[in-house]
Formats: sequence, C-alpha cells, structure tokens
Amino acid sequence: MITVKRTILCLSLSSLGGCSQDISDLQTFISQTKSSHVGSVKPIPQFKPYESFSYSAAELRDPFVATVDIEDDDTTKTSLLNPDSTRPREPLEVFPLDTLSMVGILEQNAQLWGLIKDPQNIVHRIQVGHYMGQSEGRVIEINESAIYLVEIVPDGIGGYIERDASIAIGGD
Repeated sequence: MITVKRTILCLSLSSLGGCSQDISDLQTFISQTKSSHVGSVKPIPQFKPYESFSYSAAELRDPFVATVDIEDDDTTKTSLLNPDSTRPREPLEVFPLDTLSMVGILEQNAQLWGLIKDPQNIVHRIQVGHYMGQSEGRVIEINESAIYLVEIVPDGIGGYIERDASIAIGGD
C-alpha cells in the first residue's frame, strides 16, 4: 500500500513539472498579433440638415373629392349587364381561371370539346356555352391552341362589364 502511495506521489509531481514549460514563444506570438492588427473605425456619416416643406396648394382642388357627380342611370350599358344568379353553377366555376389549364381537345361526332385540368388534376370536357372560372366565364370558342371566354366582372361603379379571357394549351 505504501508503494502505491509513493508511485502516485511521484506521478503527480512529474505531471506538475510538465505544466511549468516555457511559454515565452506563445507570449511573443500574442504580442506580435496584437501589434500587427490595427483596427479602423469608419467616421460617423454626416447628415444633411432637415429642410422643412411648406404646402402651398391648399386652395387647389382636393384630389380625393369627385368633381363629377356620378348618377345612377338605368340606361347605361353597365347597368344592363348582370351575372345570372339563377343559373345552375358548373363544376369548373368553383376554381379561379388562372388555376385551370387546357390539356387538349377532343372531337366527337363532329363536335369539338376542350379538355381542362383543374387544380385537383381532374380533366373535364367543356363545349362552347359552358362556364368556368369564378367570374361567370362563358366559353365562346375552342380551337387547337386555346379556349376563349367572356367573363362578367364588376366595373367599379356599381355595374358590370364584359372582359375577354383565354386559356392556352399547356398553360399550367
């Protein structure tokens, strides 16, 4: 047991002796690194002094007030055009028009059908007169390259206008 204690004591003394190495080369490296690196700080930017602005057009017309009275006139073209709310909706009218894509055409018994793929990857057959899209889009022409529609959209002043739209083949 005494020999084990002496062995441990000798080993611990020898390990302490290894900790007292010369570290002057490390200190020299640190001092050289500190002296060689000179940091630079950018100067504070100079700001231009604030120039006040005096609004001198207060007596002019307010751009947010209408200068022309807009009257409801039942004889206007936009008031005659209205979406048909009694018409039964077709399956492709639940999808926005830009989410539908034309994938081809089909000719059957001398009738031309357009093939439309919806966002759920289901292909539908449509003909001239069918509806698709969320703006009352009625198909007016089908050919090999595109399907043409006429949509009924609000005109911004309480009425509706017709707008042309199309879906080209391969347009995902």
